[in-house]
Amino acid sequence: MWSNVPLFPEQASTFAWRVDLLYTFLIGVSVIFAGLIFLLLLIFAVKYRRRSEDEHPPPILGSLRLEVLWTVIPLVLAMVIFAWGARLYFTTAIVPDDAMEIYVVGLQWMWMFQHQEGQREINELHVPTGRPVKLIMTSQDVIHSFYVPAFRVKMDVVPGLYTTTWFEASKTGSFHLFCAEYCGTAHAGMGGRIVVMKPTEFEHWLSGGASAEPLTAAGERLFQQLGCSGCHGVNAPVQAPSLEGLYGKAVPLQSGETVIADESYIRASILLPQKQIVAGYAPIMPPYQGQISEEGLLQLIAYIKSLGGERQPGQRTER
Repeated sequence: MWSNVPLFPEQASTFAWRVDLLYTFLIGVSVIFAGLIFLLLLIFAVKYRRRSEDEHPPPILGSLRLEVLWTVIPLVLAMVIFAWGARLYFTTAIVPDDAMEIYVVGLQWMWMFQHQEGQREINELHVPTGRPVKLIMTSQDVIHSFYVPAFRVKMDVVPGLYTTTWFEASKTGSFHLFCAEYCGTAHAGMGGRIVVMKPTEFEHWLSGGASAEPLTAAGERLFQQLGCSGCHGVNAPVQAPSLEGLYGKAVPLQSGETVIADESYIRASILLPQKQIVAGYAPIMPPYQGQISEEGLLQLIAYIKSLGGERQPGQRTER
C-alpha cells in the first residue's frame, strides 16, 4: 500500500502495519487541526477586522457550549491516542514465549550475531518467516541502536546492559539494518541486512553450519575452563548459589531487595559479583570483569539458561 511513498518503508513484519496505522492517524489528526486553526485565523482576521478608527466592537460574553466542546474533543482524541499507543507498545514490548533467541553484540562498527545452534554472522542475520525472533543485545564499546525500518524495530544497544526486542518477519527478502545512534567516525557505514527465508530454507541454511559449536556447549566449556564448577557445581566443596533453575527466578539479596535473574543480572553477577550479593552467601566470588569477552558472556548466559528456569510472563530487559 505504501511501497511508493518514501515516508513509509516496506512493511515486512507482523506489526509493521499497526505501527503505520497509528502513525497515519497521528498525521491525519495533526493535519486536520493545523488546517482548522489556519482556516479560522483567516476567517476571523477578515470577518472581525477593524473597519474604521471609530469602531468599537461589542463585548463577547463567551459560550459555555463552545468551551465544553473544545475541551472535550481534544481530551477524547488524546485518550484515544494514548490507549492506542499503549496497546501497540505492549504488543511490541512483550516477547512471545515461543520466540527464537539470537544474541547480538554491537561494536564499532559492525553487528555480530550468535545463533543458539552455534552459527555466527557479521552484519548479516538469517531468520525464518512466521516465527517470532527475540534479540538479546549488548554493546562492546559505545551506545548503538538496532534499527530495521521494514520491521518497524528500533532498540538502543547499551554497553554493560542487555536490551531486548523482537519481531516476526512476514515476507521473505533482504532488509536493511542500520545503527540509529551516532557511535563514532564510521557510524554511517555501520549497517547490514536481515535475510528472511522460508522455514524450510532457513532450516537448510542452519544445518549447513552444523560443525559450529552450539552456544550452550561453548558456554559449558567456558564454565569449566574458568573453574566455575568448583563453586557452582552439584558436588562443589564451596558453598555458592545453585544455578539450576536460576533463570527467571526471584533472587533475594543481602540488602533485602529481590531481583529477577534475567540476562542483565547474570551478566552483572559474573563481572561484578560483589555488587549484588545473594542472601545467605559469603561474598567470595572473584570479579571476572576484563577477563571475559562479550561473546563469552553470551555463551555463559546461554549455558546457565539451559540449566532450567522459566521466563516470567511479560518479562523484558530494557534500559
